[in-house]
Parts: sequence; C-alpha cells; structure tokens
Amino acid sequence: MAVNEPYKMEILDSIKEDPITIYHIGNEWWDLCAGPHVETTGKINNKAFQLESVAGAYWRGDEKKPMLQRIYGTAWENEEQLKAYLHFKEEAKRRDHRRIGQDLDLFSIQEEAGGGLVFWHPKGAIVRHIIEDSWRKTHIEHGYDLLFTPHVARADLWKISGHLDFYKENMYDQMEIEDELYQLRPMNCPYHILVYKRKLHSYRDFPIRVAELGTVYRYELSGSLHGLFRVRGFTQDDAHIFCLEDQIKDEIRGVLDLTEEILLQFGFSKYEVNLSTRPEKAVGDDDIWEKATVALKDALDDKGWSYQIDEGGGAFYGPKIDLKIEDSLGRKWQCSTIQVDFNLPNRFDITYVDSNSEKRRPIMIHRAVLGSLERFFGVLIEHYAGDFPLWLAPIQARVLPVTDTQLGYCNEVVGKLKSNGIRAEVCHGERLPKLIRNAEKQKIPLMAVVGLKEVETHSVTVRSRFGGELGTMKIDEFISSIQQAIKNRTL
Repeated sequence: MAVNEPYKMEILDSIKEDPITIYHIGNEWWDLCAGPHVETTGKINNKAFQLESVAGAYWRGDEKKPMLQRIYGTAWENEEQLKAYLHFKEEAKRRDHRRIGQDLDLFSIQEEAGGGLVFWHPKGAIVRHIIEDSWRKTHIEHGYDLLFTPHVARADLWKISGHLDFYKENMYDQMEIEDELYQLRPMNCPYHILVYKRKLHSYRDFPIRVAELGTVYRYELSGSLHGLFRVRGFTQDDAHIFCLEDQIKDEIRGVLDLTEEILLQFGFSKYEVNLSTRPEKAVGDDDIWEKATVALKDALDDKGWSYQIDEGGGAFYGPKIDLKIEDSLGRKWQCSTIQVDFNLPNRFDITYVDSNSEKRRPIMIHRAVLGSLERFFGVLIEHYAGDFPLWLAPIQARVLPVTDTQLGYCNEVVGKLKSNGIRAEVCHGERLPKLIRNAEKQKIPLMAVVGLKEVETHSVTVRSRFGGELGTMKIDEFISSIQQAIKNRTL
C-alpha cells in the first residue's frame, strides 16, 4: 500500500493459502514472486537477451478492468539458444492457425455473432466431417454406442450434478422458459447418465460404453479468447464407460488402445503421459481409490507407456490419466484424458442389480481422445502448417485447363473424380503458371493439368505438392493412384 501497488494488493487479497512468497535482493529490491532473480541486469548475457513486443492487456483478462501495457522479452544463457528460440518462434508464427485459417478460408470468428464462437467455412467443415467420420467409425468398432443429446437442460440437472456449486463462473446465465429455469450445457456427463438411468441394468450388461460429439458452452473472459484454442462454444469428443470394479483395468487399457489408434491416424505418435492420484479432499473410500489407481497403473504398464505420477493431482472425484501430444515443433498439447468418477454415480443415484439381486453402484469413467474438435483442428493446422496430407485435405485435386477451350473436358474429369469419392474442383480464368501458383498457395495436394494433348488422349498431367511432376496418366489410372494413396495414408 505504501508504494501504491494496487494490482499486487489485489493478488495478495486473492491468495487464500500459505505461504505467500516475496523475493528479496538485499534491501534494494523486492517483488511478490517466488524468484529467483539475478542480482543485477549486468549478469544477463546481452547477446542472449531481447525485448520482443509491447501489447495492451486487460488486467486479469477482464474487459471490465483497466487496460495495462504488457512488455514481452526473453533471456537465455547464450546467443545460440536465443537464435534457436527466435527461429522456433518464427516457425510457430508461420504455422499460426489463425493466419492459416484465414489464408485457406477454413474458419472465422465473426465479431457480429460474438467472440469465441467458431464459424466453420466449407473447407474447414469438410476436414471436420472427415475427423468426425473417422472418430465415429473407430468408436463403433471398439464397442461404443453413439448418442445425440440436447444443448440445454433444466437448471435442476446442474444442481444435481454439482456444476452450479463448483462451476457456476464458467456457465452462462439461466433462461426462463414457461416458469422454469434452463441452462446451456457446460458438460455432457449428466446427459449420458440420464440415458443410463432410462432403464434398470444388470451386472451382465457391463461394460456399457456411450460416446457423443457433444457441443458445450463455457463462459470465458474476452481477454483470454485465442483463435480455436480458447473459445466459448466447442464440441467435445466425449464418452463415458459404466463398468464393474474388476473391469476398470481392461476398460482403461481399451481406452489407451483406442486413443493411440485415433491419434496415429492424424500423425501424432509422441506422447507425454501423467497419472494423477488422490488429492487431500476427495469423495469415495480408500479402498475404491486404491483399486482404481492400481487399475490405471496396471493398464499403463500393460500398454508399455512410460508415465509420470502426479501425487495428489487427481480430481476430487477420482484418479485420472492425462495425455499430451507432441507436434512437429516439439510443442506439447493437452488432448486426451481418462478419469474415474466416484462422485456423479452417487449424485445421480445410478445403480445396477448384481448377481445376488442387490443394487450396487457402477464405476463411471469419463474419457476424451481429441478433447475439443475446435482446439484439435487448431493443433492439426499448426502441426501440418496447413499442408494437410492427401486423405485429410479439403480439396484433394484441382484440375487446371491450359486454356478455357479445355474447360468442358476438365468438368468431365472433376465429375468422374467426385463420383469416385475424391474431393476435386476446376480452377480457370488465369494463365496456367498463375493457376499453378494459386494452387500451391492454397496447399492443394494434387494438380491435374489439361491441354489439347490431354483432351485427345483422355488423360491428365499430374503435379504433386509433395512429389513434384508425376507425369501423364489416364483418368482411371489417376483415380486409382489417388485412392491407393488415401488408403495407405501416403502423399
């Protein structure tokens, strides 16, 4: 108060737990910080230090609070480390999903509609469709039943689930409909429980696996919104497994296998895995916590994945496994999570009938593989720098006429490609070199050039972004090569 630091006073007031740390250097300098700090700036290598930018930022990300100036800088041990960092930063900037999303016309955030709400454009929507189709196919193969549930529910549902008690600041205001209060959903879990409760279950029914690509809505401060990575409305690849205690390990192992299968499809093979155990405040007795934690460990050991244990880092309702994927720049992104839940089954009083005709409480497992589709799409864009592999590219082949006199034949080629499940289009109206350059900028994997010779021989001359000139091919040969490349996930 004496030195007029109102923001630090606010931070101090918000700290409810000891210790509060203040770092000192002699009697000359101190700050509300854990430290450490160098004694003088002279100890920083001036060839390994750089101020980067200045930006305005709302205090604590809240647009109702004052706008402050934020200075960004970086310091390293030596000049080589600084150069490596700056190169990394430039590459990350080149891959920024917000810029690429605009350049390739994949998605937008329309301020007229509101911040943090994603509009999927036709090309982005095609990629999402491919992701969703692959996700659904894989889940059905792994024994999941698919669900579709509402986006709103009576507010009472969120009282039962506990979200109104523990999560209210992240939920939108309630709305009154015919004298009843309704609320946009922030989670899918209660809906899946209601589907479970629709009928009586026997122990013979387990495991029960349900999955949904469910859109949820969470309030985020406008200052914290960031492209596809932090939004207010997003779709989770949510699934819930209801099982018996002795089925936990096998179900977790099944989720790990499913997770690996799906992530590998999209080119992610390096993971960081953490197992979080019981915190101080938790629901459920010691015995079930021990069984569940051992089951998670055994499943990870059985899978052969290395992992770190985060002691006491679990949710209050159960232990969990978190998986971060590593992208092409070596950055790690939180995507997959597997959580055992001892809380919601009690809150919703869900039961099954055991072999002695007595009612018992099932185990509930929450799990997501991709996390949010919006965020995962953003990660995909940056991982590939918008240069999607052939099977995932929104437009797989662009047919280019040398002159407009070949346009009729080009349309025939596109029609045949589309009838064989290949995403293709014609582009014309410019000189051929510019058409090729535009296709390169749009990161189209394949270009099929058509001149008089190609029309006469019912062929196309193929150019690949990844393989250069591939020569002249008959239409059926071109189609066959694309289908084979998609099947093998090559190109």
